[in-house]
Amino acid sequence: MRGLLAAAALMAYLAGCVQAKKPADDTNRSSAPPSRQALPENLLQVKRIYVAPLGGGPGAEALRDLIISSLNATTLFALTDNKSRADAILKGSAADHTYVETHDMVDGANGRGGVRLSHGGSGYSGTSLSANQSGSAREGHHSKEIKHDAFAALRLCNRDGDVIWSTTQESGDGKFQGASEEVASKVARQILEDFESEQRAETANAGTPRPVN
Repeated sequence: MRGLLAAAALMAYLAGCVQAKKPADDTNRSSAPPSRQALPENLLQVKRIYVAPLGGGPGAEALRDLIISSLNATTLFALTDNKSRADAILKGSAADHTYVETHDMVDGANGRGGVRLSHGGSGYSGTSLSANQSGSAREGHHSKEIKHDAFAALRLCNRDGDVIWSTTQESGDGKFQGASEEVASKVARQILEDFESEQRAETANAGTPRPVN
């Protein structure tokens, strides 16, 4: 009898050891909040950008493609079509307009001339002769010119919706490239300048000694 009791006690002890070593329930582990990556707060922290479809009017989709190409050419960021992989999203509105501008011009020429002859003297009534001539000529010109302009108002946000960077660009009177291409180039140039500005500021701050309390 004592042998049986001793064996039962030994088995109970071993079972308790196994239970103590058993990992925590999977349900409890899954309920813990997942670790979250730090969100970018400035351009220097942005690694991958998704350019969202742009609203605003005609030509917005074509302008979006040009902006993607221009940003990719800066080599500052990776551009992706997979929104879930991006750590920043470029969104906003854009448009590309073509319209006809009418010009009406009038050229005018006016002429006026006169001759006057008179004689007179003391006690003499006198005679006079006068002649006047006037004339005018006007010529009108009517012309039409096809105009092409574009604009983009953009903001770069992290996944919490905080705005990291923004810009508004519009085309000018560029003669060697289209309006949309000009706007896309200006967007890329602006983000490159701002990136380099933040880079210089960070380098300057890194070299600044901390104040002594």
